[in-house]
Amino acid sequence: MTTETKQQTRIYVQAAAAVCEDKKGLDTRILELDPIDSGLSDFFLITSASNDRQAIAIADEIEDRLKKEFGVFPNSVEGRRQGQWILLDYVDFVVHVFLADRRAFYDIERLRKSARPLTPAEFDAELKAELAAKTLAARGKSSAKLKPAAAKQAPIPNKPAKKAAAKPSLAPRSKRAAKKSVAKLKPTKPTKKSAANPAPAPKKVAKNAAKKTVVKSKSAKSVAKKTVAKKNVAGKKVKKTALKKAPAKKSAAKKTTPRKLTPKKKNR
Repeated sequence: MTTETKQQTRIYVQAAAAVCEDKKGLDTRILELDPIDSGLSDFFLITSASNDRQAIAIADEIEDRLKKEFGVFPNSVEGRRQGQWILLDYVDFVVHVFLADRRAFYDIERLRKSARPLTPAEFDAELKAELAAKTLAARGKSSAKLKPAAAKQAPIPNKPAKKAAAKPSLAPRSKRAAKKSVAKLKPTKPTKKSAANPAPAPKKVAKNAAKKTVVKSKSAKSVAKKTVAKKNVAGKKVKKTALKKAPAKKSAAKKTTPRKLTPKKKNR
């Protein structure tokens, strides 16, 4: 049996002993069996009841609490009907709930002389000490694992710095300055785009300028033609208005001419 399973069994036994104390069990004892008898079981939990109803109540409560809190079920249950000696077999530990006279009659503690008897308080103290030791061991392992990782990540001692201190020189700086000056003096290579699209020749530039001037002159001529056409239209409109006003003047002249007075004939 491994230490982890044994610690888990101790937790189950501790929970069952707590139930016995809650249900007013008498003279509750835990027997840690000798490793020779570990094939039978690891622990015996023994408690006494004053009557059969109390014995049944203690056994039922132990079964219910282990089932609800840990999901553990007994492998077998015996003597529940009579209530004089109820046995709950959980393989790794066995619970015995006796009536007082039956416990004195069978006297299991005497039969298991090699077992180590413990009270629930002593059992709790031992369990807490084991859990504390386990946590300390786990922390020690984690710290031991972290140390090699930290050693791997740690940088190498400042050996290069020592070399630089032993031989101080300005050679690296001068080399860098020389490289920068060479990089500045190097002619820049034309890019692929500039090679693909070379600069236009001067003849083409002159042709383009001549074309632009021709287009400008044509546009100026068209503007002049439009202005002349507008002037002609305006002149025609003026003539029409003058022609319309002329008959009006004639009519006015007709109106202004005086009528000739004919002399009246005298009657003789």
